[in-house]
Amino acid sequence: MILVLCASVILIALVTSLMLALPALARPTLPFGVRVGIQRVGDPVIVAARRFYARLTVLVAVIAAVVSILVLPLSGSAGAIGLTTTVVMAVDLLLFYRAHRMVRAAKLAGGWAAERRQGVTVDTTFRTDPVRVPWLWSLPALAVLLLTAGIGWARYGGLPATLPLSFGYGTASSQREPTTVLSAFQPVIYQIAVILIVLVTVLAVLRARPDLDAARPQGSARRYRTYLRGVATMSLLSAACLNLSLFFAGLRLWEIVTPAIVWEVVVFAPLIVLLGGWLIWEIKVGQAGHRLPARPGEELEDSGVGPREDDRHWFLAGAVYVNRRDPALLVHARLGSSSWTLNLGHPIAWLLLGVLAVALIVFAGLALAGVVDLPEKHSLF
Repeated sequence: MILVLCASVILIALVTSLMLALPALARPTLPFGVRVGIQRVGDPVIVAARRFYARLTVLVAVIAAVVSILVLPLSGSAGAIGLTTTVVMAVDLLLFYRAHRMVRAAKLAGGWAAERRQGVTVDTTFRTDPVRVPWLWSLPALAVLLLTAGIGWARYGGLPATLPLSFGYGTASSQREPTTVLSAFQPVIYQIAVILIVLVTVLAVLRARPDLDAARPQGSARRYRTYLRGVATMSLLSAACLNLSLFFAGLRLWEIVTPAIVWEVVVFAPLIVLLGGWLIWEIKVGQAGHRLPARPGEELEDSGVGPREDDRHWFLAGAVYVNRRDPALLVHARLGSSSWTLNLGHPIAWLLLGVLAVALIVFAGLALAGVVDLPEKHSLF
């Protein structure tokens, strides 16, 4: 029970830290997903909204921790951890949206958008000389893939008639399935899928429209170019970490190592390193690279132009973008730091979502029909 309580408190602290980081990592001109000019960055309403959000988010975490300590020993169910964490995240998101509404209302009431001439910054060098994919950083992921495939091929002839049911990074030891090429090489298949998905994502992000600051066009363009290189590099390194975890999971699937708690930690260790690396990078770089060091003169740069007023196209505090007149399919999201979102006003966006929905429905149908085996639920504690 002590382990369950510790896990609950740690998860609450982790979720709270991530939610507090949302407004902290965002650009100063995008407080809580609302676009404001540089002259309004320190407005008292924005400062009050930040304090409101931070204090109540911490208060929610404290209340949730106290409730967990009091309720979990009585319930005796580890499933309460997930419920508590979900409630904390939901309340934090509602607080974030409330802070968004506070800033948005002040912007409309004060006529902030009319204080400067609105404009858009366009840097054509992102098309004539685009940021290239750093292919060298894809070699670690490919090396892990080849290593996994080689060990799997050498082990395949000596595998037993059945293997533990595999589901990515975990296995269900109590459930077994016949040994086939597909079941034995699932880690390799997942690794190939990881590399392909990451490469497609990187290519799409590098070709997406840059999100530049109209007030500081030169400085923001330089920072954004550096930021894109970092996003591409970190994404390819993420593929290496994901593949490394799949490699360790493959060793367990092929029964080269004995399943144990220590090996569970080894399997998920690269994922923990991955999350830590992204967090450190995000803190150092910030949304769209606004935390990167400025060159001489860039801090004083001010074109006198304000950002284009497009808040009406953003919904759910900057998480959803809908603009039928915008030809861009992928745009930089306002919610979160290194995140992009589909323009739901673009027909191709709905086509992609439709394909994803059909795939999920087909998978669910196969699972219900018994064609696809799903792992049994097991408690970690």
